[in-house]
Amino acid sequence: MSEWTPTTCMRCAVGCGHVQRGVDVGYGIDGVRGDAAHPVSRGLACGRGTSESADPGGEWLTRPLVRQDGDLLPTTWDLALARVAREFEAAVETSPHALGVLGSGQQTNEAAYALGKLARGGVGTRNYDANTTLCMASAVAAYYEAFGSDAPPPTYDDVPDAERHVVWGANPAVAHPVLFRWIRESAAEGELLVVDPVETKTARAADGHVALAPGGDLALARAVLSLVVRRGAVDEAFVERATEGFDALREALPAPRSAARAAGVSLTDVAALADALAAPTLLYWGMGVNQSVRGTDTCRALVDLCLATGNLGPGTGPFSLTGQANSMGTRVCSSKGTWPGHRAFDDPAEREAVAEAWDVPVERLPDDPGPGPVGIVEAVDDEVAALWTVATNPVASLPDASAVERRLDDVFLVVQDAFRSETAELADVVLPAATWGESAGTVMNMERTVSRVRPGTDLAPGVRTDLDIVAALSQSLAPGLLDGHPDPSDVFDEFAALTAGTDADCSGIGYARLDAERAVRWPAPDPTAVGGYRYHRDEGEWAFPTDSGRARFSTALPTDLPEPADEGYPLTLTTARAADAYNTGVRGRSDGPPTARVHPETLAAHVPPLDDPSETTLRVESRRGAVAVRPEPDPGVPVGVVWLPIHHPMTNTLTLPETDPRSDEPNYKQCAVRLLAPPATDDPSLGEVA
Repeated sequence: MSEWTPTTCMRCAVGCGHVQRGVDVGYGIDGVRGDAAHPVSRGLACGRGTSESADPGGEWLTRPLVRQDGDLLPTTWDLALARVAREFEAAVETSPHALGVLGSGQQTNEAAYALGKLARGGVGTRNYDANTTLCMASAVAAYYEAFGSDAPPPTYDDVPDAERHVVWGANPAVAHPVLFRWIRESAAEGELLVVDPVETKTARAADGHVALAPGGDLALARAVLSLVVRRGAVDEAFVERATEGFDALREALPAPRSAARAAGVSLTDVAALADALAAPTLLYWGMGVNQSVRGTDTCRALVDLCLATGNLGPGTGPFSLTGQANSMGTRVCSSKGTWPGHRAFDDPAEREAVAEAWDVPVERLPDDPGPGPVGIVEAVDDEVAALWTVATNPVASLPDASAVERRLDDVFLVVQDAFRSETAELADVVLPAATWGESAGTVMNMERTVSRVRPGTDLAPGVRTDLDIVAALSQSLAPGLLDGHPDPSDVFDEFAALTAGTDADCSGIGYARLDAERAVRWPAPDPTAVGGYRYHRDEGEWAFPTDSGRARFSTALPTDLPEPADEGYPLTLTTARAADAYNTGVRGRSDGPPTARVHPETLAAHVPPLDDPSETTLRVESRRGAVAVRPEPDPGVPVGVVWLPIHHPMTNTLTLPETDPRSDEPNYKQCAVRLLAPPATDDPSLGEVA
């Protein structure tokens, strides 16, 4: 039998330790279980993480493909890489920005670092980003604006010490089961409140559920703070000692009653949240907050609640819940929004340091981090002549998916992935990449902890790791920038050295230390250092990497949402995670239309009576497209709202391409739709509105 190999689960960003065993004959993983020696999860593991690691259900890519006469046909690696190199070189002859690159939170730190080094330092393109911008960018922007640095201040160590837990716009019972177990254990002696328009699995397990209107998050956050101020419950000593800007916010706050009305809640709901924040509280949030044109403003408002009530420090604080396993690593390593180690993108000294470390001219580095994933794809009609996607599926994951599909059909498209996807179907070249259990490297979880991922099986002959593919293409695009066959340990050491002295210092972490300790949290500036609660000193003082050294309040109030319901499209679409599904579903997706959860009153008002909803197909239309759905009557969904899963490839046919102006994160959680009787077509996808 194969030996059990320790690794890290790649399903979500909790960062659970696994041990895995390869099959005895051939290629693949035979078994996966929790790793009792791993300091993050201590043997815990969710069923979805173990099952999807061992037996993903997607269609594996096993050899390179090239498009010939309209068909994707098998080819050799040499021919595939030569075709890609030739087309990419031709594209960047006129401008480095003609090459667009989309990375992923599914890459290891080493692969993400190498991809960013090639895109930014080898080519010099501004049109580079990752799918992590689609889920976490608003939280990132808010952390920088409030604290001067990215990542949550608390860690998992703070969960048991909190007396109150407020989960806002997130569903960790589904998305992060192991973390939710810790939250529930802590809340058993305290309180768990959930803020979400929909009655989720997390809400059903909570002590209280505040069911606000879709898009009402910012108004609700301001209502709660306004009530805190009226009660005289502001922690004035903390505000005076450690923050700035509170007086301006206090002056801008609306009355609690009017703000509650705008949020679609009662004053009783507002009071329940204000009461919770009077005790030591952890305030968690997720994509329900981030994925909005108001995302950054709302994240800032949640941070404001923590600052004003003194909920910053051990056992308290703002804690954004990251989705993909290495979203945090992408933020620290990949050079997509900052240089490695959170070095400021536009700081001349930081740019010089990065250029020197990479041995490239500083003038080659792009002046700005680019327009985000939505903007990169929109630039296909203008600036971008070739696009390279790595472990991401933009045809399904980006908003206004029909428009995305049209653009990607018109560009030279290279898809690097482990599984066949909607994006791969449009590709000119497909490069088959290794997946979980097949690659070596490291990842970072949502609380800043770095741990190893290790292969439990040999690679199939036709497949290469992300790092090896990036390195191979660099030999043509930027000779000498990367080794042709890099050792992941050497790449990590290069990355870690570049973070020395930064707010995200990983220079005290290396493979030998990770082998000995399993996992280490940054900042770790020396071989014995371990990061803890951020910005808080032992003597009770605070130090933030802002110009003033203080945390900063914000003053934003709700603005108009981009597409409210109206007479023609009288319902609001919202999207969210479903249990037992992953990202865009390429690792295992059931056939058929998506399930639309709809309140029974909404169904009765908009479609004829249904004998058996589970056997009925309805049509959801927006101004951008139409989707056939199976209705599921659900009183936990607000009246006037249609809920669809983010994982189905047709869902984003409906959504809006508008983005948050500061984070570039799309407005996935709200747009206007209508619900119609069964369509007069047998096409299960429907696509664009005629």
